[in-house]
Amino acid sequence: MSSQWRYLFFLFLEFLKFSTSFSKPITLTTPNPHLRFPCKPPHHSSYPFCDVSLPITARAQSLISLLTLPEKIQQLTNNASGIPRLGIPAYEWWSESLHGVATNGPGVSFDGKIGSATSFPQVLVTAATFNRSLWFLIGSAIAVEARAMYNVGQAGLTFWAPNINIFRDPRWGRGQETPGEDPMVASAYAVEFVRGFQGENRKAGGEIRDGFVDKRVLKAMKGDDGSGGLMVSACCKHFTAYDLEKWHTFSRYSFNAVVSEQDLEDTYQPPFRSCIQEGKASCLMCSYNAINGVPACARGDLLQKARTEWGFNGYITSDCDAVATVYEYQNYTKTPEDGVALVLKAGTDINCGTYLLRKTQSAIEKGKVQEEDIDRALLNLFLVQLRLGLFDGDPRKGKFGKLGPDDVCTSEHKTLALEAARQGIVLLKNDKKFLPLDKNVVTSLAVIGPMANNASLLNGGYTGVPCYPKSIYERFQVHIKKTSFVDGCFNVSCDSDDGFDEAVATAKEADFVIIVAGLDLSQETEDQDRVSLLLPGKQMALVSSVAAASKKPVILVLTGGGPLDVSFAEEDPRVASILWIGYPSEAGGKALAEVIFGDYNPGGKLPMTWYPEAFTSIPMNDMNMRADPSRGYPGRTYRFYTGSRLYGFGQGLSYTNFTYKFISVPSKISLSGSLKAGSSKNILHQARHGPDLIHIDEVESCNSLRFYVQISVKNLGDMDGSHVVMLFSRVAKVFKGTPEKQLIGFDRVHSISYGSTQTSILVDPCQHLSFANEDGKMIIPLGDHILMLGDLEHVISIQTD
Repeated sequence: MSSQWRYLFFLFLEFLKFSTSFSKPITLTTPNPHLRFPCKPPHHSSYPFCDVSLPITARAQSLISLLTLPEKIQQLTNNASGIPRLGIPAYEWWSESLHGVATNGPGVSFDGKIGSATSFPQVLVTAATFNRSLWFLIGSAIAVEARAMYNVGQAGLTFWAPNINIFRDPRWGRGQETPGEDPMVASAYAVEFVRGFQGENRKAGGEIRDGFVDKRVLKAMKGDDGSGGLMVSACCKHFTAYDLEKWHTFSRYSFNAVVSEQDLEDTYQPPFRSCIQEGKASCLMCSYNAINGVPACARGDLLQKARTEWGFNGYITSDCDAVATVYEYQNYTKTPEDGVALVLKAGTDINCGTYLLRKTQSAIEKGKVQEEDIDRALLNLFLVQLRLGLFDGDPRKGKFGKLGPDDVCTSEHKTLALEAARQGIVLLKNDKKFLPLDKNVVTSLAVIGPMANNASLLNGGYTGVPCYPKSIYERFQVHIKKTSFVDGCFNVSCDSDDGFDEAVATAKEADFVIIVAGLDLSQETEDQDRVSLLLPGKQMALVSSVAAASKKPVILVLTGGGPLDVSFAEEDPRVASILWIGYPSEAGGKALAEVIFGDYNPGGKLPMTWYPEAFTSIPMNDMNMRADPSRGYPGRTYRFYTGSRLYGFGQGLSYTNFTYKFISVPSKISLSGSLKAGSSKNILHQARHGPDLIHIDEVESCNSLRFYVQISVKNLGDMDGSHVVMLFSRVAKVFKGTPEKQLIGFDRVHSISYGSTQTSILVDPCQHLSFANEDGKMIIPLGDHILMLGDLEHVISIQTD
């Protein structure tokens, strides 16, 4: 059975399982290989909505005016029906491209001229690079391949990525899909990926090894030409406070996320605000869960805030089928029609699924929905399609029309995937500089573990058909001819030790041993959270048994997105080195071999905290970020967590050492010339009644307060390497809910052996030195702020005079 049919069969089984609760849409049709498009001459090109000389709003309104009410309702689903009398074909809104064009959405098919697409590392691994330029280029490369697949009828143009939810709890099954636990990093990733993906033309910068720049990407990135055109459409998801799948009795379909205004403002919302304000994303997806009792897709206050305050210009889709959950699972309304009316009036434009398709007519007949509610939704939908050029005639004659099979799985894209995997690998332990190994003295190698010889396990969730997948074992065979493999456990669950004896015997015979342990999608995935942070099943025993039998200390390689409590290995001298590779996708094995043999100096940093197993006593449904000692609650993420940890956010070793020096950084920031009239009186009042602070909304111009921190980075070792510079801030804990520390800037730089390089980090006090008070208002404490750069500290005072 082909991979495509296996996938379709899986979807069919999922559909049968899920449809017992409510209708979750699964489209089993393969996209038509012959591209169909509106405004096709000679019979359907004379409508006003086809006139490219008109403003796109006028064109969209003209199209809406020509539709009957039944035709309008048929557009409110991801699989929008065609309108034959107007020459408009059906359109599938649901395509996926989290870390490469993926098979999850019915809009994508690999059954055609294009049989594979570049599979980049899972997002969490890419986030570990802390490289903005890399994020931008990956988004751009995926966009090129997406447009190419659209041009041959194998994909849509509206893709539901990126996932920018905060990786709040280490057990979350979809944490792997996100940029990690820090809202600043998640925001930066969202901006870069969306800009690259939607076609913003930006000169690539930053540290890209060997000066890599994808010429095809740069040539095609001309979508943002001032007319609001899009190469492809990106979607910020899942809005908002979504980070629980299925944990004990809690399910994402009915979960009510109780979130304080404080946490909502400075943790959960910043990535979405940045994705919209700076990234200019053209789609926003509302999530399954409720926020403080109201289903996300019915939170009109939040959805409209995105439009009115953040300037959102695009369409809002529900998750699949988050409209149905309002009535079916959350019992928030008394009737299905009430649920339909609620989400439409709140601002949801389209339903991934069939609920609006099936229930809207009845809602209209009962007077709960008006036709203008539908017209508003259609305007948002058609405006995005117009920006994509879908009503400009044959898209293959447009500016992206020449992209095709030759632009997919290119050598440039595969090199970019390899570079991302290299930069994302995190070295967590390296006793006595055990790594790198000298391949010239390694006579034999044993690679042990259930993930070591299965390339598909390296992909993670939301993946497609990789261009050139190779397993870890296969990649090491290229370097060491005498390389042996045993799985030790028959699968990642490792419920049996029947394979241990063979693993131990193989380890005894080898010169060096690499153990590949960790997680795969059987342990963490959409609709499945973990209950333990330990290695699955008997994997811990496998690692210890092999390490005890090996001639030399072993190398432990950890896969998966969720943090693992491997304190046993950290403390075991027989485990010399530990590396986290996450889900590195098609080039992961090659990147790992290059790191272990010293062809590449690792420089990745953890984008999430690794907690001990004891953390699992904390209820996953507790959404509070801040610690609460009164109830023994330790808080979450490095910003607020007060408990013990195995590895911290930003941790990661190198084969060389780096030192820092502040070259230029101010010691004082004065707000006196940047405050709105009357603000000084408020500050004086606050000073008399509590700690000094300034509300962000009292600042007239935040831009005038920005400053650069100039930093020198010196490589003290005998090996070239890239290094992530991370600048944190800390303030005296005089306000309730003050972060322990927070990241305010980062950059990835490359430094030659014994050489130094310089970088500068732009600091915006309004954004980086602030946090939310209990009312959800952003504040800046006056007085001393401590900037932290490695072991260095610098005090900067924020004053009003």
